[in-house]
Amino acid sequence: MDLKDIQNLIKFVAKSGASEVKLETDDVKITIRTGSDTETTYVQQVPMQAQMPMQQAMQPAPVAAAPTEAAPAEDENSKYITVKSPIIGTFYRKPSPDKPLFVEVGQTIAEGDVLCIIEAMKLFNEIESEVSGKVVKILVDDSSPVEFDQPLFLVDPS
Repeated sequence: MDLKDIQNLIKFVAKSGASEVKLETDDVKITIRTGSDTETTYVQQVPMQAQMPMQQAMQPAPVAAAPTEAAPAEDENSKYITVKSPIIGTFYRKPSPDKPLFVEVGQTIAEGDVLCIIEAMKLFNEIESEVSGKVVKILVDDSSPVEFDQPLFLVDPS
């Protein structure tokens, strides 16, 4: 688990309203506690043999609700790559109200290009493309709330 995964987990837990989450894998043990104004995160490397019987990963239930509404459209768009939200937050198509849009439908993008910004807990996170191709569809309106793993863009890789 890398630093970005841990940061995303912290943001997700803070938005979910849970007061404490523990995650244990073969090599990492993470405890995240949220309070009134503070968040505490403990990351500990665990020896491979230790903690195996108590190994568990908590997955919040609300995440499973998102794919059901996108299923009918997925058949016609199966040849496209879906860019999904890595975090919960507010989706913005441009860096500020007076600046141009990051991407528009029909625009060709390269790997690493910034597609949008998602604001989470007063932090503005640039979402970069992991694929090259042409933007076919933008699935979210500007200034709309987005969930973790929610489809944001359809990209034609050809």
